[in-house]
Amino acid sequence: MADAIWATVTQAMMEEFELEPAQMRPEARIKEDLGLDSLDVVDMVIVLESAFDFKIQDKAALKEIVTLSDVADFIAATIEAERGQAANG
Repeated sequence: MADAIWATVTQAMMEEFELEPAQMRPEARIKEDLGLDSLDVVDMVIVLESAFDFKIQDKAALKEIVTLSDVADFIAATIEAERGQAANG
């Protein structure tokens, strides 16, 4: 699953922000290395919500995201949480 999440995150980021495949490294920092500003980050959230077909509920947690690896980990945790809620609810 992690590989599928990483592939989707990197593909969505490359398409939306015209980034190069070489830039898609786990340690790449969203603002410093990829050059995204705060408005781009809002767009990134929308793109990822669309790519993964869910709504990000924990907007405060987004402030903790610094790298592409953080993005993929956040998506994986969000998917896990949604599965947990679906199983319990």
